[in-house]
Amino acid sequence: MDKYFITGATGYIGSMLAKRLISSRQAVTVFLRDPSRLDGDISSNAEVIQADIVDSEAISNITKNYDYIIHCAASTKSSYMITNPVEVTGTIVNGTEHILDLAKRCGAKSVVYLSSMEVYGQISCPEGKRITEDEMGYLDASDIRSCYPIAKVMAENLCHSYYTEYGVPVKIARLAQTFGRGIRPDDKRVFAQFANSVRTGSDIVLHTAGRSMGNYCDIDEAVDAILFLLQKGVNSEAYNVVNEENTMRICEMAELVAEKVAGGNIKVSYDIPKGNPFGYASDTGLKLSGEKLRRLGWEAKCSLEEMYRKMLQDFSLN
Repeated sequence: MDKYFITGATGYIGSMLAKRLISSRQAVTVFLRDPSRLDGDISSNAEVIQADIVDSEAISNITKNYDYIIHCAASTKSSYMITNPVEVTGTIVNGTEHILDLAKRCGAKSVVYLSSMEVYGQISCPEGKRITEDEMGYLDASDIRSCYPIAKVMAENLCHSYYTEYGVPVKIARLAQTFGRGIRPDDKRVFAQFANSVRTGSDIVLHTAGRSMGNYCDIDEAVDAILFLLQKGVNSEAYNVVNEENTMRICEMAELVAEKVAGGNIKVSYDIPKGNPFGYASDTGLKLSGEKLRRLGWEAKCSLEEMYRKMLQDFSLN
C-alpha cells in the first residue's frame, strides 16, 4: 500500500484529496495545525500530525517514510493577505522548504506542490492568446497583496532548486480557481456568494466592475489532475490545471449564474466601494492554456454551469 502525506488537509483541495485517497484505501497522513477543523471522515481514517508547517523542528521529528507528498498548505483568504503579509509569506516559503526537506529525507517517489495562477501577475493576453507555463507577467513588490503570488513564485523556485541540487522529484500544479462539490454554504469566496444568491433567490451584488478574467476547474477534476501529476508529471515542471472552456470575466460568470443556473430568477447589480476593503486581487486578463497537461494525457471536461449545480446540490445537504 502506498503512503501519502498531505499538508493543508483542513483546506478545500487538501481535504478533497485526502478523502479521495482514503476512499481508494490508501494510507494517508495529514499534517495540520488545528485538528478540530478536520473533516470527520479524514480524522477517523488518516494518521494526523498536529504542528505548524513553519516549525522546522516539528518537520524534522517526522521519521516515517512516504511514497507521495502533496503540499497544499497556504493562506488563501485575500483579507488575511492584507492584514498578515509576513505570516502569509512565511507559511508559503518556509513551509515549502520544510516539506521539500521532508521529501528529500524520506526519499519520496513523487511530490506535487500546489501553486497558483496568481504567479502570472499582470500579463498581456490579447484576443486568441493563452498563457503557457513558460510566460510570466509583472508583480508589484510594493503592493501588500503581492505577498501571496510573490511567495508562490519563490516556493516554485525552491521546488526547482531542490530538484536540481538534491534530485527531489517535485512537480508544480498551477491551479485555476477550483470549486464544485464540497464547498460549504458559509464560504465567502466570490463563486460561493454567487451560488448562495441562487439558493436564496437574491440578486448577485458585485463589489467591483467584474472585469477580471477568471479561469476555473471542477474540484473532482483538479484532484484527478494532481494525482495524475504525481504519476505522470515531469520533475521540476509546472502545469496549468484549468478547463479552458471555463474562462470568462467575473461579470460574465455572474450573468451565467443568474441566467442559466438560477433560470433568470435573479439579476446582477453593482455596489462598488472606494478603495479595496475586501482585499481583491488586481484585475487581470489572464487566460490560462491547458495544452501542456493535455499533451501529457489529462484534460478537464466539467462545465462551469455543472460545477455550480454540484455546489448547490451539496449546499442543500448542509
